Amino acid sequence: MFSSAFDSRTVHLILVGLFFMVVSFYVGTLFSSSHTVLVGSGDTIPSTPSKGDLQYTNRVALIYRTKSVTIPESGVNICPLKFNEYIPCHDASYLTKLLPKLDTSREEQLESHCPQLEDRLFCLVPPPVDYKIPIKWPLSRDYVWRSNVNHSHLAEVKGGQNWVHEKDKLWWFPGGGTHFKHGATEYIERLGNMTTNETGDLRSTGVVQVLDIGCGVASFSAYLQPLDIQTMSFAPKDGHENQIQFALERGIGAMISVLATKQLPFPRRSFEMVHCSRCRVDWHANDGILLKEVDRLLRPHGYFVYSAPPVYRKDKDYLVIWQKLINLTTAMCWKLIAQQVQTAIWLKEDKDSCLLDNAKKNLLSICEPVEITIPQWQSPLRNCITLSEQFDFQKLPPRSDRLGVYSKILEKLGVSPEMYELNTKFWKEQVSQYWKLIGINTVDIRNVMDMNACYGGFSVALSNLPIWVMNIVPATMSNTLSAIYDRGLIGAFHDWCNPFSTYPRTYDLLHAYHLLSHYQSGERSCSIEDILLEMDRIIRPQGYIIIRDEDSLVLRIKGIAPKFLWDVSLHMLENEEKKMEPVLICRKKFWTIV
Repeated sequence: MFSSAFDSRTVHLILVGLFFMVVSFYVGTLFSSSHTVLVGSGDTIPSTPSKGDLQYTNRVALIYRTKSVTIPESGVNICPLKFNEYIPCHDASYLTKLLPKLDTSREEQLESHCPQLEDRLFCLVPPPVDYKIPIKWPLSRDYVWRSNVNHSHLAEVKGGQNWVHEKDKLWWFPGGGTHFKHGATEYIERLGNMTTNETGDLRSTGVVQVLDIGCGVASFSAYLQPLDIQTMSFAPKDGHENQIQFALERGIGAMISVLATKQLPFPRRSFEMVHCSRCRVDWHANDGILLKEVDRLLRPHGYFVYSAPPVYRKDKDYLVIWQKLINLTTAMCWKLIAQQVQTAIWLKEDKDSCLLDNAKKNLLSICEPVEITIPQWQSPLRNCITLSEQFDFQKLPPRSDRLGVYSKILEKLGVSPEMYELNTKFWKEQVSQYWKLIGINTVDIRNVMDMNACYGGFSVALSNLPIWVMNIVPATMSNTLSAIYDRGLIGAFHDWCNPFSTYPRTYDLLHAYHLLSHYQSGERSCSIEDILLEMDRIIRPQGYIIIRDEDSLVLRIKGIAPKFLWDVSLHMLENEEKKMEPVLICRKKFWTIV
């Protein structure tokens, strides 16, 4: 009887049906959460909805990207709550699949590894339970809401070094670090004394831009700001969980990155100082290839600051490591200028003759020239040193005069001084217009990203405000980031077809000037919806997104933006050609899952 009721065809159909039910479950098309999406208007949202609260139709469902993007009428789906810290290109579950192919001896697993589209979530990343609008700068330097970064590991393992302490509903940052547990101010003063023979501070040595490797919670950067020193801080997403999230929540410029197998996403000769305080980098390993990356990034007469056990400890293998460092830096023609307490400082001397002599002795290799107008993006590390003669070196003025510097690379790119000046003037006018359109107090904005920064004019126009700007130059465009660094600003290369290496909810303002149309044409094209989804991931609740682009694109975005739970208003402003163009002002609603 059973055999007649369940013949092979019937069994096959049942199995197929079960298969589609399971698939539908995982993509959220059949079973989805019954949670409510609640929108608030203040700094917090109640944990339970009440009569009169705004509720939206966006479903809570785990949705993966499909070949063609279709946004439901109910709005973009919302990821389940456990994905509130989702970073697509640093996703542990995806990384597990890649591990057998990665060189873990060189920490390749800590680099950015972006999934294929079909392996990426296509849903809005929710805030954590009890998320609050971040504390404003400058108070945020010292205090952030505990519930916004609800991780205690760093406080437990680094509390004795004064990285971070728990204080009621807050995290408190006393300003300490592994090698400056008594405070970054004292440490920074010591570095100034070491580089000036006790006669001045870091400003007097010409330090304007610093790269802080393995920055922890970025207190070093925070306490360089009174000296008007701009710092690009980075650290990997590793056992020191959420250190970059802490830094950004504090309002300090930082990103997820690591020195492993690829060049860092910064132009050559961008920093007067590279800093490593117990940064967990084996500088002596692999023929010093990581030190050679530091050399690429340092300007002539720049400093490498190293605070770590090999400098001062004589036990274990530290003496051997120190001798290797001495041999490597000597071969690279760096000069050890100071060694005090737990810190050593080298000066990168501008001596091509020394490098050529050492190359003849087979102590190092000289790099073949590369085209400097092309961004260094996802390029393998080079085990060689670049000669100064390969560059048209430009002596830069002090910080106060650097914002107006016309970089020599602009001439190579066909940008005249007149075009550059007009661009600077244009952005000063546009920023003034933006504030009128947004209509908020500028102290409400701290973390800003210019997603297509060009020459950095937008950032310069904000330079008189208590704001820092991450200037992004798309890797598919020309290298104008060198010009941005020559102006004393910071930023990185990035390809917006991939998510950015940062935590969710880290920026107060995103600026996208003719970015989306760039990715709709040319060799590197990608979906507008994917870029909008990434914007939503990295913008804070109640944060602003300014989009300027071609008319048809702006109108298209205006139509779909509300499905991302954004408020939208359309305006018209003059572009650089004095023609009117549409400007979309979007504001992310403050919503939560209840």
